[in-house]
Amino acid sequence: MHTERNSTVRAVGIPAWGSFAVGMILASNAALSLQAQYPSTVVEYQSGTGYTPGYTNATAAIGSPSRITTGDFGGPVDPFAPPYTQAQLVSIGTGGSLTLRWDSALKNAIGNPDGLDFTVFGSTGFLMTNDFDANWSPIGAPATDGSLFNPNSGTQKISVSSDGKTWYVLDPAKAPKLDHYYPTDGSGDFGIPMSASLKPIEFSGKTLEQMRALYRGSAGGTSFDLAWALDANGKPVNLTEASYLRIEVLSGKADIDGFSSVTTVPEPTTWSLMASAMAGIVVWHRMSRKQP
Repeated sequence: MHTERNSTVRAVGIPAWGSFAVGMILASNAALSLQAQYPSTVVEYQSGTGYTPGYTNATAAIGSPSRITTGDFGGPVDPFAPPYTQAQLVSIGTGGSLTLRWDSALKNAIGNPDGLDFTVFGSTGFLMTNDFDANWSPIGAPATDGSLFNPNSGTQKISVSSDGKTWYVLDPAKAPKLDHYYPTDGSGDFGIPMSASLKPIEFSGKTLEQMRALYRGSAGGTSFDLAWALDANGKPVNLTEASYLRIEVLSGKADIDGFSSVTTVPEPTTWSLMASAMAGIVVWHRMSRKQP
């Protein structure tokens, strides 16, 4: 009987432990994915001309974009209150550039929302159109007409590379303007891009709560697709991933807060593995309680 009982424990325990291990691996991969979501290294920075004085700390673009601003006018970052300090932003003027590297390559993944693969966060905000009292507090719930304050009025070139040697320019006809729409909402998810069908006019007359409903969980920013990559002859290339990103400002300036890869929606097989892992954990837990 002792042998039979041990045999039963082994028969049930191995699959349970196997599923448990799968669950642990998936959880570990999720944590590593979050850590690798943001760029890790500044490869090169040139301020250019006409940049914002004092905003030349390129490492400000490393790691997660801002959720909170400190200082006299600090508080949560939202579409009315963008990041503004020298610790948060790096400024790139005309003729300047910023080159960054990710430890985990940006993926041109089919599962990414609207096919978008990475997002750049700037310093612009929605213009508040309320009347203000004597203490400069808005009268009524803060609202906007959909226009921006401190937007980038210039142009830029975005290039990507897998190895830091061969570079591909993202199609200027498709790539949107940096440090423009949409202002950062620090309460949102940096890995979720704004809907490609959303229009700035839709924010006219909206309060912060109504604006967040349009953001749909996103933290805003300006998103790009690696599928827009062109070779030196202006021909599309099938670029599956990129570890390097370069911003070159051609005119005007851009004040950059941070970057994020887009969170890929798990494939059905991944969801199945996760469900199996959770079921395995439950079975293992029940069996461990029943066995001496």
